Amino acid sequence: MENFIWNIPTQMHFGKDVCLNIRNILPQFGTKVMLVRGGESTVKNGIRAKIITEIKATGMQFSEFSGILANPRVNEVREAVQIGRDFRPDVILAVGGGSVIDSAKAIAASIPYENDPWDLYTGDLKPDKAVPIVAVLTLAATGTEMNPFSVLQNPEVGLKTAFGSKLVAPKHSFLDPSFTISVPRNYTAYGISDLVAHCMEAYYGIGDASLSDRFTVAIIQEAIEYGPKLLKEIDNYEWRARIMYAATCALNEITMFGRKGGDWGVHGLGHTFSLLYDIPHGATLSAVYPAWMKLMSKRIPERIQQFGKAVFDVNSVEETIAKTTTMFRSFLSPVSLAELKIENYNEQKVLEAMINSRASGYFHKLGEDDYRRILDLMK
Repeated sequence: MENFIWNIPTQMHFGKDVCLNIRNILPQFGTKVMLVRGGESTVKNGIRAKIITEIKATGMQFSEFSGILANPRVNEVREAVQIGRDFRPDVILAVGGGSVIDSAKAIAASIPYENDPWDLYTGDLKPDKAVPIVAVLTLAATGTEMNPFSVLQNPEVGLKTAFGSKLVAPKHSFLDPSFTISVPRNYTAYGISDLVAHCMEAYYGIGDASLSDRFTVAIIQEAIEYGPKLLKEIDNYEWRARIMYAATCALNEITMFGRKGGDWGVHGLGHTFSLLYDIPHGATLSAVYPAWMKLMSKRIPERIQQFGKAVFDVNSVEETIAKTTTMFRSFLSPVSLAELKIENYNEQKVLEAMINSRASGYFHKLGEDDYRRILDLMK
């Protein structure tokens, strides 16, 4: 078991109407707040109006940036950073799902500097300060509301990648499951697949951490039990709450403690499809994972068997892969290239993008021959 420091700096406010406390939290940071959100969905479902009411109750000055896209891009972040540098907020209020909160992290770490935000993702900017973030989650999936990581894509250089800093972990996150009820069934499904994929990346990392394994398995089993129920009844608050809590725990680092780290190879491969074809993140992960497990079946058979026994109570590698595929299907998520339904699919283009991004796990390394094999196994 590896040495570790348990440091999760986010205070999570969970449950119905918790956002009514935002008015008491924001003034703790100063007198100016910058609201960052996505498109019109938070307007249509009434969430923006509720948040504006909370902001106005503080008496704070505020500015607003809207238009963060799914699979967030650096261009929108650059626009928001410029607004932030002019406004000089004391706190950023990020209202949305993973794309908005990930973007807010880049904005928060870029405002104090003159650097381009993309420098965070290349490693050219290593921040030692950032604007504090308060997050309001509207889609359960990525766990970004309680972790220090951010993923962003840059179409100019053909890359989608991550950076991490404790400075950008939200200081407070508000999770009201009722705020996710308007999320459509397909994006709800992809969120469930995303949370399970986060657990699997941790499980297939390196390090003997039996208690963290048990945390990981319990989160997956929570998704297996309540994910299909939610997808049949997407306006059920109780099922929304259970999936929301599971998604947060899947990537708030408790599954990582005692390990050297997670692997993240499947995420690297999945990012390629999101970058090229704008496919929802969770859908790419469910499509790649069965193929990745088949590739790894001769390299890490014992670990795959352990996963199968712990999660599904099966004993063989083949049964584990079959059960994993069935699990993702139960989440109404794609498990193959055909099910991704990519128009104008170009395998050579995908292969080149994987090579360009050096898609690989931290521990289970992947190269060009592996990319070709995985693309074949996805068919």
